[in-house]
Amino acid sequence: MHTLTILLAHGSSDPAWGETFEAMAAPVLKRYPDATLAFMELSHPTLDEVANQAQKQGYDQLTVLPLFLAKGKHLKKDVPAMLLEIEERTGLKSQLLPPIGEHPALAQAIVSIIEDTVRQQE
Repeated sequence: MHTLTILLAHGSSDPAWGETFEAMAAPVLKRYPDATLAFMELSHPTLDEVANQAQKQGYDQLTVLPLFLAKGKHLKKDVPAMLLEIEERTGLKSQLLPPIGEHPALAQAIVSIIEDTVRQQE
């Protein structure tokens, strides 16, 4: 199976917003050619655009890693619906992973940042 891993961020109408995610993803994308960055809405490339390109390039599976802190409406309803539509239209299979905010390493990093910030206020 030829799988494309999609790092999925929300998106924003502010073009500068995406720069954070592009910088964060750059080392991964450089190291892993079967990975790319996409946005759920408001920014490009969209999840749909990436899926269309993946189909043209011969991928048969999409693994989506949400760059979200928690699983809210977008990850419970919107993204699964988008993936279902992509599967029906393209024949690609898809897998939606838990958001990165649920990963213990990120949780610990966030705790460290919060503690550093509180400590600096003392």
